Amino acid sequence: MAAAGLNAADFIRARLPVLPVPGVPEIVLHKAVPASGLGRLAADDADFGSPYWAYYWLGGLALARFVLDRPEMVRGRRVLDLGTGSGLVAIAAAKAGVASVMAADIDPYAIAALPLNAALNGVAVDAVLGDLTDGPVPEVALILAGDVFYDPEPAARVLPFLARCRAAGVDVLVGDPRRAPLPVERLRVLADYRFAETDNGVLKPASVFAFE
Repeated sequence: MAAAGLNAADFIRARLPVLPVPGVPEIVLHKAVPASGLGRLAADDADFGSPYWAYYWLGGLALARFVLDRPEMVRGRRVLDLGTGSGLVAIAAAKAGVASVMAADIDPYAIAALPLNAALNGVAVDAVLGDLTDGPVPEVALILAGDVFYDPEPAARVLPFLARCRAAGVDVLVGDPRRAPLPVERLRVLADYRFAETDNGVLKPASVFAFE
């Protein structure tokens, strides 16, 4: 993973400025801007996918805001942030006082960005590269799942995994702007928010749900 002689972490440090998160100003992240030139990574790495980790997502913003506002939901618990992306939700959970937080993603660039973002915010996060949805129920008390139902294909993998985890006694919180693949029949609304997902300042709704 490199671009123009830089490894992924060096590229992120050099080209993605550190900015406060909209609606969650307690946290700062490396974020892509037009001048970041993410296309250089894509040109250098044939396996480079969509850089979801480099942008804000509404469900993640909602989950991060929720756990910071209601730290009793996560404090002292072992937590998994599923599909961590930038690490925003994992970082929020760590700041809210979890016993430990594991952040998993299938994108190696997300895993490269994660420790950089965690360090910016003075927290420790355990990064895991891989798809956990085919594996056993993780040894955690709570799963935070932001924006995992953004498309039918990942939703079809995530839904049975979260159902297995819930059946095993693991609590699950989902953050999402109510996209079409969301399994609303299994969700109970806990909080509603509005965030500016992009730099145009337009506020859009997003919610946090309990998966039941």
